[in-house]
Amino acid sequence: MKKLFFLTVALIGFSFASNAQAIADNALGLRLGDSDGFGAEISYQRALGDNNRLEIDLGWRDGNNYDGFKIAGLYQWVFPLDQGFNWYVGAGGGLGSFDVNVPILGGGNFSDNETFFFAAGDIGIEYDFDIPLLISLDFRPEIGFGDFNDDLDFDIALGLRYQF
Repeated sequence: MKKLFFLTVALIGFSFASNAQAIADNALGLRLGDSDGFGAEISYQRALGDNNRLEIDLGWRDGNNYDGFKIAGLYQWVFPLDQGFNWYVGAGGGLGSFDVNVPILGGGNFSDNETFFFAAGDIGIEYDFDIPLLISLDFRPEIGFGDFNDDLDFDIALGLRYQF
């Protein structure tokens, strides 16, 4: 009876191990979301192992009276769910800078600029298509350290990345 139990456990374990899929070595695309983040981001993911990766995102915003950029780096752990579906969790941080120049009623301009740092977490779900396309939806809380970005922001974004 013990042998049958251990054989069953071993077969189940091997079937889960054979269903585990490695993540792509590289993925490049867009992460589209906004909070006090800077809108669209160019996103790059680099595998560091079978289930770990580094994600680097560069976001920017440019308008008539302001411009800014933000770069984030996150270490992520990826866990397979079911045939192409994965969920992931990560932590990291980054820095950003902004410049504002707004005309004031009655003449003159209000100008301000700042560089700030932030810490971030990340949790999301992704689907890896049979073609080299990865789509994801994630939630990234960020806590900022600076005059402009000194609070807790919640960023929800849709990611589309080409895998290679």
